[in-house]
Amino acid sequence: MAERRVNVGWAEGLHARPASIFVRAATAAGIPVTIAKAGGGTPVNAASMLGVLGLGAQGGEEIVLASDADGAEAALDRLAKLVAEGLEELPETV
Repeated sequence: MAERRVNVGWAEGLHARPASIFVRAATAAGIPVTIAKAGGGTPVNAASMLGVLGLGAQGGEEIVLASDADGAEAALDRLAKLVAEGLEELPETV
């Protein structure tokens, strides 16, 4: 299973607008990806807005992105970059 650990770059955490940007990117990845809080949080579907909001991930908090699908390495790299940099818009490369 491929995995990326990254700190949330959005000051407000994964709430509302940042969660929406992340969920769109996870959906666009075209593979199943999970997201969880580091330290044993229960993984949720990264393409689920309710699941991502339910994590309550705060700015600066470490999260874990994971997938065991083909192409997971590249997809997780793109998602990790999006989260770490706290991008305001979905980049075309994601």
